Amino acid sequence: MDNRVAIIGAGYAGLVAAVELAAAGRRVELFEASRTLGGRARRIDAEGTVLDNGAHILVGAYRETLRLMRTVGIDSDRVLRRHPLHLEYPGEMRIAAPSWLPAPLHMAWALLAARGLPLTDKLAAVRFMRAMEAQRFRLPEDTTASALFAAHGQGERLRRYLWEPLCVAALNTEAERGSAQVFLNVLRDSLAADRAASDLLLPATDFSELLPEPAAAWLAANGSTVHRSCRIEGLQRTDAGWMLASADETHGPYANVILAVAPYHLGKLIDGLPLAALVETLQAFEWEPIVTAYLAYPPEVRLPFAMVGVAGGHAQWLFDRGALCGQPGLIAAVISAHGRHEELDHDELCSRIAAETERAVGRPLPPPHWQRVIVEKRATFACTPGLRRPACATGLPGLHLAGDYVAGEYPATIEGAVRSGATAARAVLER
Repeated sequence: MDNRVAIIGAGYAGLVAAVELAAAGRRVELFEASRTLGGRARRIDAEGTVLDNGAHILVGAYRETLRLMRTVGIDSDRVLRRHPLHLEYPGEMRIAAPSWLPAPLHMAWALLAARGLPLTDKLAAVRFMRAMEAQRFRLPEDTTASALFAAHGQGERLRRYLWEPLCVAALNTEAERGSAQVFLNVLRDSLAADRAASDLLLPATDFSELLPEPAAAWLAANGSTVHRSCRIEGLQRTDAGWMLASADETHGPYANVILAVAPYHLGKLIDGLPLAALVETLQAFEWEPIVTAYLAYPPEVRLPFAMVGVAGGHAQWLFDRGALCGQPGLIAAVISAHGRHEELDHDELCSRIAAETERAVGRPLPPPHWQRVIVEKRATFACTPGLRRPACATGLPGLHLAGDYVAGEYPATIEGAVRSGATAARAVLER
């Protein structure tokens, strides 16, 4: 039993924990309620094609994600399109970092050569980055991102086209509510680190194939088991170890269990366990949605870049699935966090996004021949100032937490989930 570990949840955190433990010689059993692996970053099938339940942006700073890809034999150059930092609002603003300059000169060049920003804004952005570097991206007290931008004289246009879009993309929380300290953690590791750390890594495959499915194949080849369509409904600590109950079977005993499910699914699993403090912590969480709208156009429809921004629209970012995933004419529009889009039905939302896509393309377009809206109502926690997040250790012997909501420096991102899974695995190995 001492060598057996059960992991509940095969999202990115659970799979990473499983890979780390299996690589260290532990016998791992991974339980997933769905047939599809990946959790809140997974593949779905719709309209006769493969889509994702949401579009996620990776960056070169996601070192743990890239390391785990190498561990399970994934060639990141095949599944990710790497571009030097490129933020473009067609006809309005463009920031592009050169690939030939080292850090930090690449970011200074990108800001000073930006199109669509007045010189005063460019200099203000450079001063802001230098000020944050001088204090090592640490604040004496957390505040909102918008308050931080105001305190450092970041103008309206600069906030609109640079800082606020980056904040909502990273935190899935609007700048008016988002944690300035967590945002600075992301800036520190991406825009202010080595040149490659700021690169955009845009997926060229669906999110289940990006890491979860190769990780599951690697686990099977290395003596571990992945149970799909197996929902664990409760767990119990016995003298023999941890026992897990599914609908028609009892599994165990296990010396260690990692709970890698979404936090709002924890209640049923831990019911009856002495974890009142954990329950209280999670009750304080608020949730933010992610909406992804897919619009299918004729194959010749292309965006000017694989990912472009929409300022003041309903969409925030548009992705060209033809340029990325070999799905010509398919445009994915992403809307993070709460907002006015929630007042519209899906048809009206797609109509607004179609008009925004026309403006990005720069010419009239025919109506999409199909469209699909996917809503993840509780995609992430609201990353607000001073939010108390639970630790990996639950206080019960052998019971650990993993997930993008667990205490750490990062917001609810793929890298945050991966780091949490690695942390849980280390906790098991140290124990």
